[in-house]
Amino acid sequence: MSVENTKKVELLAPAGNAEAFYGAIHAGADAVYLAGNQYGARAYADNFSEEDLLKCIRYAHFWKRKVYLTVNTLVDEKELHALPSFLEKPVNAGLDGVIVQDLGVLRTIKTVFPTLPIHASTQMNITGPFGAKLIAKMGAVRIVPARELSLDEIISMKKSSGLEIECFIHGAMCYCYSGRCLLSSMLGGRSGNRGRCAQPCRLSYQISEKISTKTSKGKELYPLSLKDMCTLQILPELIQSGIDSFKIEGRMKKAEYAAGVTAIYRKYIDFYEKNHKWTLPSSEDMESLRTLYCRSDQSEGYYHKHNGKDMITLDTPSYNGCNDVFLSQIRRQYIDTKPTKQIRMDASFRIGKPATLKISLAHDRAVYFIAEGAIVEAPINSPITEQNLKSQLSKLGSTNFSIKENDLTIEMDEKIYLPLKSINELRRDAVFGLEEVIIHGK
Repeated sequence: MSVENTKKVELLAPAGNAEAFYGAIHAGADAVYLAGNQYGARAYADNFSEEDLLKCIRYAHFWKRKVYLTVNTLVDEKELHALPSFLEKPVNAGLDGVIVQDLGVLRTIKTVFPTLPIHASTQMNITGPFGAKLIAKMGAVRIVPARELSLDEIISMKKSSGLEIECFIHGAMCYCYSGRCLLSSMLGGRSGNRGRCAQPCRLSYQISEKISTKTSKGKELYPLSLKDMCTLQILPELIQSGIDSFKIEGRMKKAEYAAGVTAIYRKYIDFYEKNHKWTLPSSEDMESLRTLYCRSDQSEGYYHKHNGKDMITLDTPSYNGCNDVFLSQIRRQYIDTKPTKQIRMDASFRIGKPATLKISLAHDRAVYFIAEGAIVEAPINSPITEQNLKSQLSKLGSTNFSIKENDLTIEMDEKIYLPLKSINELRRDAVFGLEEVIIHGK
């Protein structure tokens, strides 16, 4: 399984937990957006501890992918002072951007971390060129426009502002302007702008009709529940429009959703960009998207349509049943299977000299790292054999590398001794060093 790609249009996937993150990366996402344990608009997702977040950033950069951190709630004044310390370690680890709603948060980040790219969240409701120009002056480099805009409005905004544009292409839709809903806080005291939306739009309501002096109550319906978005069939138009990033909604959904949806969109984006022509998605792929936690039916959102009753899931807001066979296939291919880079090892064990291990990419020997270990000794009792050395050096376990038997060569004196601990440390140092070269070019 390959996870390499260099496509121009960014495919941005959601991750509510580590499984979803790794699944999305393995399925071909160019970038993943996720939240830490504070400031995120999905408080009920698993989200990421600081340690896990740092691991994800390193893993993404190893595969030449990006990580965007959601800092997209409205923030109380008393919470703002802790924001710099919350961001410090991820920023130092190379965090690729933050998605922001609160203007105070934006100003704070721009002041404390002036080089950190800031993306204006869809919850800012940037709906036109003037708002785009204002947010550009404040330091944002990308806008996630309100989902209710037409494609023409989005193109106009991009041309006038010069900012990157990130648009939703798949997933759940809000009935109001991109999540700026007050209904949840009014009915249940849980604010969507604080990451705690209770989704009252998915509840049933009785529609009453007053006739003369009498009020007639109709049956229970779901007049606020929108169909999920699916734009697979209009991808060429969206690519040609100049949108910079295609965003998949769904940080509250399972890892199979993140990986499965990413894989299908990756397939068709790659096909179009490679062949410069289009073929309509197969019925199998369209059906697969319908079975991946889709609410009843799908629409193409507002790109070519401004409201309409056919955008509503009037009879039911519930998810379609999922195909268990397809879910198992996704898990096996993208979640339970970890990709690796093939490497070559050239080791030297000469008595009286430090043990050395040169580790390089098998397909590009110019990318390498040389680790130096303990001094090799003459044996007192049992010497270390070449087979012992090969066995220890090839134990790559949970690393991002794998090696074939004929890609490991050893130069050594006839009889040597080196503790197994020292051999393992040499291997670990070499692996870490090659990762650093791949990630940072060092």
